[in-house]
Amino acid sequence: MSDFRAMFAGLSDFNVSEGFFPNINLQEKLNWAEEFIQNVLMPRLPEAVAAHFPVELGTVLVMFAFAGIFVAVVPLLPLVLVLAERKVAARFQNRTGPMRVGPWGTLQTLADGIKLIFKEDFIPPQGDKLLFLLAPYIIFACSFAVFAAIPFGDGIPIPGDFNIGIFYIMAISSVIVMGVIMAGWSSNSKWSLLGSLRSAAQIVSYEIPLGLSILTVVMLVGSLSMTDIVSSQSNGVFSWLIFRTPFTFIAFFIFFISAIAEVNRTPFDLPEAESEIVAGFHTEYSGMRFALFFIAEYANMFAVSAIGVTLFLGGWEGALPGYDILGGMPGFVIKTLALVFLMMWLRWTLPRLRVDQLMNLCWKYFIPIAFFNILGTGIWGLIFEHDSVWSIGISCAIIYTGLIVAYTIAGRVMAQKPAPQPS
Repeated sequence: MSDFRAMFAGLSDFNVSEGFFPNINLQEKLNWAEEFIQNVLMPRLPEAVAAHFPVELGTVLVMFAFAGIFVAVVPLLPLVLVLAERKVAARFQNRTGPMRVGPWGTLQTLADGIKLIFKEDFIPPQGDKLLFLLAPYIIFACSFAVFAAIPFGDGIPIPGDFNIGIFYIMAISSVIVMGVIMAGWSSNSKWSLLGSLRSAAQIVSYEIPLGLSILTVVMLVGSLSMTDIVSSQSNGVFSWLIFRTPFTFIAFFIFFISAIAEVNRTPFDLPEAESEIVAGFHTEYSGMRFALFFIAEYANMFAVSAIGVTLFLGGWEGALPGYDILGGMPGFVIKTLALVFLMMWLRWTLPRLRVDQLMNLCWKYFIPIAFFNILGTGIWGLIFEHDSVWSIGISCAIIYTGLIVAYTIAGRVMAQKPAPQPS
């Protein structure tokens, strides 16, 4: 109770004129561009030039150069992932996939991109032209803005190394819903509008269990900074937050399944169900504007997988303390691509859910379980104030026992013959 009173001890000095929301310093340390100017660039310049070189101008130039590299490199990810998915789909269907363009078909997605560049750009004559033109750029920009706060490796500069990094990611990704609704409304097509409303309902619904799952990580680490979250998992695989408590283990799977629903992937691709509503909210788009939606979807796949790796699978930290196994930037990319492959695996294995099943899964199961995880994580933190061999050992034992029980129950349920349905 004394700690509780101490929290409010300074309220008497609160100045109403400052408001309830004081200025928040989003950068806890010196800007990375300023560090680069002062520690790398300035010592290499001649003394006469360095004495009169404005640090502010150099900071702006470095940021522009980094932004140019970022815009040039990051869009290459979807090209690689599209080709990878076509090869994965072919493997699942016992065929070879694209093989004609380039060696082993590696230039097929590049050829498709060139075709889309020269394809006719059609705008519905009765639609809202301004919103129709803005929608793909809003989705594209928000999808790639998320990468600014993802730490890819130790020592690699992060453009948005905020002390509220995960909050920034959640806020930016939420704006994508506006672009989806704009695309469906401005097309002046009932199919596009229906697809956009489905997508908006799905994204808004699954953001709740996804955010609640992230909250369990924030409770354990005590920080919203992505770099702090990774640093708390530096003692090997058993210090990764997925194994730290049984509740974060469940939270990881809720996060991952909710992320699949967020990016409209099978079995949650109802907004783009081709057999029902043609192609969803982007039905009326063609050419490069359609390609922007396509690129944003695969960029979102990589982004949510990278966030999952950062939050639950150790980020750039290795699997063994003192050894660089699955560590550094290569290890981070490998773990991220493993989750991307799992998304592709699920797409070519599971059938599409009905819309009522989609919403039931979120509101009746995921959200209650996510609240249970938050409560359990708080209780676990009270019992084990600090991580130890005992706490992690008990956590792994509970996880192992739970997996055996779940496997046994699932096997018995699947072994039962379904009851005959009346004709």
